[in-house]
Amino acid sequence: MLLAQPSPVTPLIMRVRIAPSPTGSVHLGLCRTALFNWAHARHGKGTFVLRIEDTDVERNTKDSLAAILEGLRWLDLDWDEGPDVGGEHGPYFQTERLDTYRAQVERLQDGGHIYRDFSTPEEQDAWHAEQEKRKQRVAYRGADRDLSAAASKERADAGESFAMRFRIPEGETQFTDLVRGQVTLPHTEIDDWVLMRRGGGMPTYNFTVVCDDMAMGITSVLRGEEHLVNTPKQLLIYQALGAEPPEFGHLPLLLGKDRRKLSKRSGDTSLGDYRAKGYPKGAILNFLALQGWALDGETEVFSMETFVENFDAAQVSKGGSIFDPDKFLWLAGEYLRGETPAELAEHCLPFVVAEGQSSEADLRERWDWFVQLIGAVQERLSLYSHAPSWLAPYFVSAEELIYEPKAEKGARKHEGTGELLGAFGEWLGARPTDEDSEATSTAAKEWLGERGVKIGALFQPLRCALSGQPGGPDLFLMIGLLGRQEALLRIQKLIERLAQ
Repeated sequence: MLLAQPSPVTPLIMRVRIAPSPTGSVHLGLCRTALFNWAHARHGKGTFVLRIEDTDVERNTKDSLAAILEGLRWLDLDWDEGPDVGGEHGPYFQTERLDTYRAQVERLQDGGHIYRDFSTPEEQDAWHAEQEKRKQRVAYRGADRDLSAAASKERADAGESFAMRFRIPEGETQFTDLVRGQVTLPHTEIDDWVLMRRGGGMPTYNFTVVCDDMAMGITSVLRGEEHLVNTPKQLLIYQALGAEPPEFGHLPLLLGKDRRKLSKRSGDTSLGDYRAKGYPKGAILNFLALQGWALDGETEVFSMETFVENFDAAQVSKGGSIFDPDKFLWLAGEYLRGETPAELAEHCLPFVVAEGQSSEADLRERWDWFVQLIGAVQERLSLYSHAPSWLAPYFVSAEELIYEPKAEKGARKHEGTGELLGAFGEWLGARPTDEDSEATSTAAKEWLGERGVKIGALFQPLRCALSGQPGGPDLFLMIGLLGRQEALLRIQKLIERLAQ
């Protein structure tokens, strides 16, 4: 019996979707695909749909699903329809749409587009082994392709296990790719692929995605280059069901510096890895936007508003995009330096707390001081996670301060360092307690000039005394952040160490 086809949504506006599988971590490739689809929808004043492809029930996990939803939300890639916001075209989980797939299977079967394949996995493995032996690539055509409908039904009714395969016709498929232009793929390279797994199992990806996109009125699909081989299969399904297909665009692969597909071998690949390292959200989005797209060939730092306004799938690169971690880190630093000290303090706070340097309650109580402290090291940070190492000297006492070897070596290279530090300590202790850092700095340089001492002779060991580090913010700002008394204790500690 030929079942009526469910009426597809009439696409009055652009409808774009992202359809991840909850089977692992949130890969940067998924984030890039989501970003480009989101930008495509927002640029075209369309609808962005999130759908979960969860028919791989053995590999699906609740943790993966939660990570996908939370990760995309954190990136501000908001969706208009989806599993947690609803919509008119749900449900948005494939496992809740099985009746729809069964109905379409009957339509395809009645139209002669699919057939039962009773061959066993062992028989299929033997066929593939024979092809490999001959070094031939011949598209697989199921052994039962030419069974009569009556004979096929008789074997199924007798209880034989079978898969449902799509009958690939002769010829070729041509389509216009939003990214690549005209694409032609001959059918001799396409197997009669499994549409429904053996034993009444779950439907497969190439079938469910077409059913879902039809039912949800999807008009545009941007996805990774690896899906290019799936497009003819899906277009043939649309043709068999008499439906209008969406536009397809295939994004370039993300490649490591070795020009192989980005993987753990090339470095971190998941969104969670980069969040844990303290990469700012804006830098992650900006960097992903540059993986296959460019604003003008020169501008590399831009907002998502600018990205959406200028996004055009036709301008996406066809070649693979090289994932450059050094450029990513540079971009992260640009975003950190663009934040206000208060914003940066909020973002660095969790990393300082996680390092055990202070509690959130203590930092909130001393918030103005913490903001000033973050502002003092802002130019030296590339990631939020870098803050604890630069701030460490401010959360320990003089007795606990550790000198980095490079800093101590620099302090010891000057003659008479101990005496000079002692004299400076006496001078500093006599200064007005309410004097600001700029005034103290000016006065200190005058004091050095009167003594005929070069600035470096004092400032290098003084930095070691105050922070134990070879570099850092303005020395007199550091004195203000530490407090006059603590600064004097640290100066005295280094004097005693140099005398040993």
